[in-house]
Amino acid sequence: MSECSVSHIAVPDQQAPDPADAWKAWRAERHRSVTAPTGNLALVETRWFPAGERPDLDAARAGQPETVSVTTVERTDLVTGEPEYGLRFWDARSPAIRHFERTDAFPYDPAWVLQAAYTPVTDARRVAFEHIRDNGGTRDLVVPGDISLTVDGRAYTLSAFDDDGTLLLVFGDPTNGESTYGAGRFLFVERTAEEGRVVLDFNRAFVPPCGFSDQYNCPMPPRQNRFHLPVEAGETRPVFRDGFLAQH
Repeated sequence: MSECSVSHIAVPDQQAPDPADAWKAWRAERHRSVTAPTGNLALVETRWFPAGERPDLDAARAGQPETVSVTTVERTDLVTGEPEYGLRFWDARSPAIRHFERTDAFPYDPAWVLQAAYTPVTDARRVAFEHIRDNGGTRDLVVPGDISLTVDGRAYTLSAFDDDGTLLLVFGDPTNGESTYGAGRFLFVERTAEEGRVVLDFNRAFVPPCGFSDQYNCPMPPRQNRFHLPVEAGETRPVFRDGFLAQH
């Protein structure tokens, strides 16, 4: 599992569903996903081990409360390039889950469902993405192609990386830190039956895992993925009760 992997949410196929209704179903599934026993809100600790050392998963699980699950995680050392191994501890009754109320979002807007051109690259091109917990360091992620579109008269060539076989766009816009999560948002890119075409439905832009738990190390938008105009679509921020956001 990658360090900031995200769950792919699918809405069951229906006969020509109304896009707004499908979006509401996606919103409901997002709520279930982030509050699940191993959802974003459940992650309470990420524990990294010295280079080359593999953790003992069975030993870590021993004696844990029944609400706690333990899984492994792997990343690449920024200096040596060697794999690092760690453990993640998930609590189905974490304080974040108990205080979570909802994730706010902009109203559904069909104008933010955009068609784009997709041009695959033949080599395994890697693009440097700064990560939120790496103090300015970057990690190279495989970008299998270019996404080209024009928004508000300006042409963009976006870099979406491969996330377990799906294109994941990490993007920023002027709403970040104002009405939306400060470090940017994520969006799964939808491939179409037409070769060389993809759909960017920004109504399904979502708060990255690091917006729900500081135990994630999420990639941040590279310069080419930063829009000049506010993207007023998709999720904005998580909302917690009793002032928990200030403590989280």
